[in-house]
Amino acid sequence: MSEEEIRRVLGLLYQEDTLRALSALVLTGRAEEAGLEPDALRRALDRLERGGLVARDENGWHPRRERFRELLHATKPPAAPPASAEDRVIQTFLVEGRLRAIPTRREKRLVVLDYIARVFEPGVRYPEKDVNVALRAFHDDYAALRRYLVDEGMLARAHNVYWRTGGSVDV
Repeated sequence: MSEEEIRRVLGLLYQEDTLRALSALVLTGRAEEAGLEPDALRRALDRLERGGLVARDENGWHPRRERFRELLHATKPPAAPPASAEDRVIQTFLVEGRLRAIPTRREKRLVVLDYIARVFEPGVRYPEKDVNVALRAFHDDYAALRRYLVDEGMLARAHNVYWRTGGSVDV
């Protein structure tokens, strides 16, 4: 993928009409919800299709979320060899920022939980809903992750509010 293709997609996301059309497709499944005039909507969808962000089939227009993955792979620097045992564990269990599985061995699980705990700022209180959203980015079983973080003393909980109580801190 060329730099020009990446620039084209970023340009499409910068333009209000194409961003509104894509947002409406992603959020409602209906491009008509973008609030654009029919001609402007058609032009925006055509540009989005040329950029690979949407596709049309017999059922109408659909976002192509995989296009973002393609862009990520195109801009991804070559992987450096892991520097430590912890880095090897992280690279083993996290693929493109998502946990393939929650480690069953406690030593490895602690390394992964420490990595995940870094998304929470020390001293900040988080409602359970915000904790769930942050953990869902790592794994679909966010409740298990939340439970492990609390059980291992990396997060504390009271009255559906969480705060960071352990783990390493990035300096």
